[in-house]
Amino acid sequence: MADLRNIIAKKAEDHFDYMVQTRRYLHKNPEVSFREYDTTDYIIHELKKIGLEAERPLETGCVAVIEGKPSDRVIALRADIDALAMDEEGEAKKEFFSERPGAAHCCGHDAHTANLLGAANIINDLSDELEGTVVLVFQPGEESLPGGGKLLTETGYLQKLGVKEIYGLHMNPDYSPGKVALKEGPIMARPDEFEIEITGRGGHAASPHLTVDPVVIMAQIITQFQTIVSRTLDPAEPAVVTVGRVRAGSTYNVIPGKAEMIGTVRTFSRETAMRISDQMERILKGAAESSGITFTFNFNEGYPAVVNDPACTRKLVQTAQKIAGTESVIEMEKPLMAGEDFSFYQQQFPGAFFMLGSGSKKADSKWSWHHPRYNIDEDAFLTGSSLMAGIALGV
Repeated sequence: MADLRNIIAKKAEDHFDYMVQTRRYLHKNPEVSFREYDTTDYIIHELKKIGLEAERPLETGCVAVIEGKPSDRVIALRADIDALAMDEEGEAKKEFFSERPGAAHCCGHDAHTANLLGAANIINDLSDELEGTVVLVFQPGEESLPGGGKLLTETGYLQKLGVKEIYGLHMNPDYSPGKVALKEGPIMARPDEFEIEITGRGGHAASPHLTVDPVVIMAQIITQFQTIVSRTLDPAEPAVVTVGRVRAGSTYNVIPGKAEMIGTVRTFSRETAMRISDQMERILKGAAESSGITFTFNFNEGYPAVVNDPACTRKLVQTAQKIAGTESVIEMEKPLMAGEDFSFYQQQFPGAFFMLGSGSKKADSKWSWHHPRYNIDEDAFLTGSSLMAGIALGV
């Protein structure tokens, strides 16, 4: 077929309005991790409209297959479908605000899903040009442990389909529409979580000498946690320790008996994560010995780091340069400290993950992931769907 790249680009334009409408429908009807029942039904319905049957290896989410010419080439394309448990803000989205309180697509998964449905339409339109098989993965539960990527790979479903490579993307407001950013090797961090409860001895706020104040001790512990990265790790090794929530007390004049905190640790290796966990526990033991508190400490291992396969990354770069133009493909200088359960697929299959530019003034999309004003510039679909289709069609 003459200049497949131009034909794919034209198809992306043809399906652009569909992707926008799909994204806005999903945005208005978000569902949080592992509760994406309506979302799954909607995706299955949209796939059926173009003649594709979807299977449900898990309770939510689905997988569909597009068959091309006989070949052992099997490429998987993945989108995550869940929303965050939060409320949203922002005038730029007022026409399609979430209609479900406590749930919002403030991370872009509505756009990931719409983009992959758009790519599915393009690939299906051009299936005569397809060598082998494309596996479309609409995955639930990226935002919550243990991660839908982990659960899906554990079913063996993708392995039975013979997947050889897998590709995924994330909308990124740091880049404008038309831009593609990626790098070989580590690209996103390992996100672990911790939970700590400190038990002291409560009492009257006017008599602190008769208490063991867990609030003061918790504050000291938090401060010491901030020295773990700066004073116990190699300065060249990326790592973050963040306390995300603290809770204690109920009123002005009572020193509580308990305090709790939760947070996250971001690293690029299990070894480093465990070293940080050990240091956190040593700090807690030191506080207990010096003050008389007791504590519980749970360190919950999260997703592995996202590490792009060299060969898949080179292939993705080459395709992106053809689709978007050489000047629009950016090599990231450093990895991101955010996590992604796409990493579980990469433990089973060679794969690559990339950032799709989606930031612009007109969409007020300067806000980062998980902010209530987070939004995307929908022009990103023109590049995103074309690139996903291009990698599947071997452009």
